[in-house]
Amino acid sequence: MVRRVGALRRIKPTVSNRPLIAIVGPTAAGKSVLAIMLAERLNGEVVNYDSVQLYRGFDVGSGKLPSAERRGIAHHLLDCLEPAEAFTAGDYRRESLKVLDDLNFRGKLPVFAGGTGLYLRALLLGLFDGPGRSEALRERLRAMVDRRGRESLHRLLARLDAVAAGRIQPRDTQKLIRAVEVCILARQPISSMHAAGRAALEGYLVIKLGLDPPRAQLYDRINQRVESMFSSGLMEETQVLLHLSDAACIKPLGALGYRQARAVLEGTLSHNDAVAATQIATRHYAKRQLTWFRREEDITWFEGFGDDPLIQRRILESLGRTAVTNGEGAIAPPSVSSVL
Repeated sequence: MVRRVGALRRIKPTVSNRPLIAIVGPTAAGKSVLAIMLAERLNGEVVNYDSVQLYRGFDVGSGKLPSAERRGIAHHLLDCLEPAEAFTAGDYRRESLKVLDDLNFRGKLPVFAGGTGLYLRALLLGLFDGPGRSEALRERLRAMVDRRGRESLHRLLARLDAVAAGRIQPRDTQKLIRAVEVCILARQPISSMHAAGRAALEGYLVIKLGLDPPRAQLYDRINQRVESMFSSGLMEETQVLLHLSDAACIKPLGALGYRQARAVLEGTLSHNDAVAATQIATRHYAKRQLTWFRREEDITWFEGFGDDPLIQRRILESLGRTAVTNGEGAIAPPSVSSVL
């Protein structure tokens, strides 16, 4: 069954509305498999927007498809960062725009798949033009939190920008640090900079496909995936990462699965408790992902998994009905005609 939020429209393409497919939905919904199928059928290539899959060495716990399962389809923004390398939504937008330029030059359809909604939003809607990171200032703010608690940082933000303080929870240290950092470096409230607007992606007809499987079946898949992760090398993968010289700076070690595996290795959690905790946390994460994406506009939702042949066929039919032509009856990109 297909549930539509913003129907796909018949649009006459020009050079200013090249097709771009973005697959959204919760973890374990089969987004990666669907992306490969679409790229294979439509002369496309896959672009990752999962924040953990960007990093080399984070394979098992991030659900990264092994090379052998990618069916020869090129993947971009995958395994492109060292474990301790810092990377922001702004960095993602910059790098993904480079990938889009390359795909457009080669006549390939971009198929975005991942689970970090902020990264996809940064690409499609843009980010406010704020100052860069200041590690020196961030260290001072972290020291302030260590000495006085997170509430002190929230009070500081309230003095600098009451609007931003009202939107950010006192427990969200990462967002608090960034907000205070921007206010100090830009010498103006971050909320005012947000209100000034963003530079959205131009030149593309964005087709958003959402996967929304039945909740019970999704949770079963999540539970099975977590069990498989722990039995298929997550512990060993985490141990290797923890032995790196800069392990203290590796942010993805705090991601789901890795955090619990690390607790087992450090003796603060049993193996069985780690599996159960990861299953619960991942189910909650899936709910948050759905909440995030349901706020987005113009998504065509499909009630099933991306590896279900029936759902795949319905998606191909839906794309065929989009009928994106170049004014002469041809389809752009050329291979989209294979679904009509």
